Amino acid sequence: MTRRTDSESSITDDAPITDPRWTDLLGDARAIADEYRETDWNTVVVEPLSVFPSERSERFGLAVQVSETEYGLLETLVADETVTFDEAEVYYRATDVEEPREDRRFALVVERDTTNQQAICLPLTYSLSAAQSVFETALEEEELLVHVSARPSTAGDDGAAETETDSAPDETPETEADDAPDAEEWVTFSHGNPSLFLEESDVRAWRGDSKGEA
Repeated sequence: MTRRTDSESSITDDAPITDPRWTDLLGDARAIADEYRETDWNTVVVEPLSVFPSERSERFGLAVQVSETEYGLLETLVADETVTFDEAEVYYRATDVEEPREDRRFALVVERDTTNQQAICLPLTYSLSAAQSVFETALEEEELLVHVSARPSTAGDDGAAETETDSAPDETPETEADDAPDAEEWVTFSHGNPSLFLEESDVRAWRGDSKGEA
């Protein structure tokens, strides 16, 4: 997994999916969190229940839904006026872009308050084709927003991942979670270098400077 940095951070298709790379990413998130704790950082791992591109004007970017319990922990942390997430590390998991139908991307973001030594580990997975509009805009504006909200519990909800999205990761997902409850509150993390969440070939292709182009 490639470690990258983004010094401009302030504060899926649905996930989890059955792809073993997602399971590996969760393991990486816990391991990195432990490394931070060993150096006296207060670290929280937030595991998404779903991640999807959102083109709503008030929440344009990647929308992440987590459990109400985990969102409560996150909300408590960011509510502290002394906490400011001024930096982020992006651990991008490289994928085999030579595969004709490979569409899935994986990244682990560590949002960091370097003054108070607070960190939030947020693993992400997203479909490149579904999120293309979001990333193209983010690259143009040099800012990718990641919005985290709670997914309210519903009757009979035991917290398990939805099986509807356990299909092969190369299948094209929905670009918006139309059936997801519209969260009234959310926490937003801003990243000034969206390319950290993509393959270099993705960025070249969208910017029109890939090899062979005049």
